[in-house]
Amino acid sequence: MNSKSSHGLVRNEHRRVRSAEDFDIIIGLLGFWGLVLLVVTVWMEVTGQPALGWALGLLAMVLALYGLIRLRRRLPERTAARRK
Repeated sequence: MNSKSSHGLVRNEHRRVRSAEDFDIIIGLLGFWGLVLLVVTVWMEVTGQPALGWALGLLAMVLALYGLIRLRRRLPERTAARRK
């Protein structure tokens, strides 16, 4: 089967690697926004403003990040390059 006859179909092992990479991207985004929420929460506490909402948002972000990391461990390791 040559590459022209595949019509964009992805073999099963490539689909699994891609899903692991998607998890890595989502984990990175959640980690970034978790860090932003941490800085905002600390700033609100230091300046004496109400920070409960920010802290609850940070808690939700950390729990989501923890859950995604646990799910990511079940997927296969990322490969440096895909085989053709």
